[in-house]
Amino acid sequence: MRNAFYHGDLPSAAKLVDEDLARGGGEADVLRLESAMIQLAGGRPREAEQSLRLVRDRFDHLEQASVVEAAWSTFTDDNRRAYSGEDYEKVLIRALLAVSNLMHDGTDAEAYSLQMIEAQERIIAGGADKSGDNPKLGYQRVALAPYLRGVLREETHIASDDAARSFASDVSWRPEFQAGKLDVERASHGHHSQPGHGVLYLFAFTGRGPFKEEVAELPSSAALLVAGEIVSAVGKHTVPPNIAPVKVPRIRSRSNPVQGVAVAVNGQPRGVTETLTDVTLIARQQCDALLTRTVARAVARRVVKMGVIYTGKEVAGIAKNNAANLAFDVAGIAWQATESADTRCWGLLPDKIQVLRVELPEGDHDVSLAPVSSGRQPLSRAVRQRVRIDNGRNTYALAVFPGEKLVGQVVVSSTARPQVPKP
Repeated sequence: MRNAFYHGDLPSAAKLVDEDLARGGGEADVLRLESAMIQLAGGRPREAEQSLRLVRDRFDHLEQASVVEAAWSTFTDDNRRAYSGEDYEKVLIRALLAVSNLMHDGTDAEAYSLQMIEAQERIIAGGADKSGDNPKLGYQRVALAPYLRGVLREETHIASDDAARSFASDVSWRPEFQAGKLDVERASHGHHSQPGHGVLYLFAFTGRGPFKEEVAELPSSAALLVAGEIVSAVGKHTVPPNIAPVKVPRIRSRSNPVQGVAVAVNGQPRGVTETLTDVTLIARQQCDALLTRTVARAVARRVVKMGVIYTGKEVAGIAKNNAANLAFDVAGIAWQATESADTRCWGLLPDKIQVLRVELPEGDHDVSLAPVSSGRQPLSRAVRQRVRIDNGRNTYALAVFPGEKLVGQVVVSSTARPQVPKP
């Protein structure tokens, strides 16, 4: 499905998602997130918003931990739990809800941007354990949240103070975003746009986003092996040797050839999109912050299994050196080997969310978009999109460039028109 998406075959990608959804299973919510990306890139933002809202509400419900699921996963692995999303996914659902809403009517976009901010604060505040340790305090915030609120407040022409504060938060969360300083200055001392002008905001989703991969946690595996051997040597019964490694998920990234998207209007260069949110970086930082807890849960699961085998031998009165003891150990080794890391994830997220603000006279304009490399060299032929600019208002456009070529179409908030290759 992901290969079909990245090659621009959205019908095939959508069909594969629908087929998997029809089969049911524990990946349904992840599949709905993938479906939302397909719908958004394909110019169906209203449908994308509906898909995202469904998963957002599901994840919110699943935050209430199920005692039964927790117990069952102790005897199996984390794949037995209903997937409630990684922290970065919970925030980015609201980010894409805001973008999707902007692309059709924009009535709820500000509410979604506020939800992004609130979700981040709630997640971080809820990260403390019983000892008070909170690895989530170091989470990098998603700067898209205050940025969108600033953009929307500035468009009202009467809430410039709110806009300036939001842009200032954006700068503090993402200091590398150079345009943010201009946004703060404009909102504080200037105007949304000149008379007879409006603003085009181009959002670009570039690169292929992070994914999870199963890895063996070798230090923990070695420690468990030693502990098991000690128990076998000094205890009344042996325990199965811990030869199966402790498996945990880790975030992996993919190379991104797209440094930005060069924008030209009516044949005149107007700039290159700039990274507002580094999705892969945020995902990796959060995974690393929670790695100790992830490993601890995997180790605790293995210890429980060792205890079950040991207790079973005690109850059955099995001696160390008989055949039944060996059978128990073989069963224990097989039980360990069935463990798998939970690698479910929202795989169609971009590597980076970028933006460029362009002020233009009201009227229709021919906008060209071309992905560029780090040396600002075009990676492919530009695509063209006709865009309508209204006096004193914002127009929003979205382009998805997971690689050198556009996937789907350029989606525009006013009137989406098919783009054609630039001659």
